This record gives sequence, structure tokens and C-alpha cells, in this order.
Amino acid sequence: MALEDICGFKNSPLHRKLSPASCFEDTATFLHMNDNSGTLLNFFMPSFLSSAAFTCRSLAKPSLTVRRPFNLSHGTTTLGFIFQGGVIAAADTRASAGGLVACPFVHKISPIHSHLVVTSSGSGADCMLWERILRREIRLYQLRHSRCLSICGTAKLLSFMLHPFKGTDVCVALTLCGWDKELIYVCSDGARLQGDIFSVGSGSPYAYGILDGSLRWSLSNEEAISLAREAVFRATHRDAYSGNHVDLFHITAQGWSLLHHPVNKNCINDL
Repeated sequence: MALEDICGFKNSPLHRKLSPASCFEDTATFLHMNDNSGTLLNFFMPSFLSSAAFTCRSLAKPSLTVRRPFNLSHGTTTLGFIFQGGVIAAADTRASAGGLVACPFVHKISPIHSHLVVTSSGSGADCMLWERILRREIRLYQLRHSRCLSICGTAKLLSFMLHPFKGTDVCVALTLCGWDKELIYVCSDGARLQGDIFSVGSGSPYAYGILDGSLRWSLSNEEAISLAREAVFRATHRDAYSGNHVDLFHITAQGWSLLHHPVNKNCINDL
């Protein structure tokens, strides 16, 4: 269990009796970091199966590569920006697989804790896995230290965990939108970028076209929400891989709040 080390159960004789050693125990490693107080922190980091573990699992049978009948192209539109009233995160809700609309109601913005949400783009399975890992590690940090890890610290942790997967098929691009008014982009090769505005996905050029022309620091809350909604909507109108609805989050000092805005493409003149 994730809380074994906190509860002191992991190293107990009972745990060793119930969980005997196996060839899969080396498939996870721990990332060691120091916080500002000098305390050593241990973070779980998944890794690939070792050759010995893979041999044990497959009983020395050679693995077979299964090829897809066609390439699956992924597409999405996510964005985030900072203004005087806080941070806005927005995304469409269409999950696409090539020319197929796999699901029209996917949530691409996920809360991590009360003052942090992440927008996700890339492979749906990879994004869900890494969001779950990140949420768990942040919760464990909070239980150990009675405080939340900072947004910069969270981005650094995620970057360190993703870096070993550079050059693999892992496809993850997360934008951390949190308080205190910080916006950090982290992708699956470990790159970490900080800025005031980010848009990621196949529809991002269209979203940037709207944001670059209208975004300013002095926007009111209503203007910022309307701008984010229009930017995603215009992207869904031009990008075939984005569409359906617009999810909006507003992050302030009081935490995040969720706003749902259904999109009707027949009402383009109403925006």
C-alpha cells in the first residue's frame, strides 16, 4: 500500500510474511530529494522491468511486438494563463484516436490538491497514470510534513520522475496551474518550463492566436473566463482532433473552482 512506510508496516515481520520477495521487487525505485529544511525525502518512481524480472515473468519466452493496423494520432487543446485575478486553466473534452472520436467527455484537467490542477495532453493512459502517481506523492508529502509541496517543487519532482523515460513511447505533457500564480509545463522527456501562458496540443496554434491578441494582466475574472472559453472554442472549430465541450478551472488563493461551459458550434457568432 502507498501508506506502508508512514504507518510503519512495510518493514514489519508481518509484512515480510505476507509479502515475500519476488523477482518483481526491483521494478520500482525511489527518488531521493532534500527539501529546504534539509530533510531527506523519498519518492516512489516506477521504472521498466529489468531483464531478469521480465525473464521471470515471461518464463524465458521471447516477447512479441504487436503492431497496430494503423497509426493513432493524438490531438487536444489545453491552455493556462496568469492574470491579476489568479490562474485560468481550460481544455476541450474530446479524446481522439486517429480519425476516431474515442470519447467526447474526457476530463483533461485534474485537481492534484486544493490549490493545484494540471492540464494533460498526450497519450490518455500515460497521462492518467502519471497524474495518479503525482497525486499520491503530493498526498504522502502532505501527510509527512503537514504542508503541501510547492508548485515549483511539484514540477521538479515530476520532471525527475519522467526523465528516465526520455526516448521511450511514454507521451505525457502536463501543465501545472497553481497558486501562488505559477504556471509550469512538464513533458515526458523531463523538460520543465515556467511562464505566464501555455497552450499545448494540436489546437494550440489557434488558441495562441486568440490569447496573444486579447490577454492582458488587468483582465477581470469574467473577461479571463470568457477569453479562455473562446480560445478553446476557436481551436475546436479549426482542429478536427479537439471538440465537444470546454472545461474551465479558476485557481485563486481560496483554491480552485470548476466551471463547465458546453460548446454549441452552431452558436459561433454568440461568442
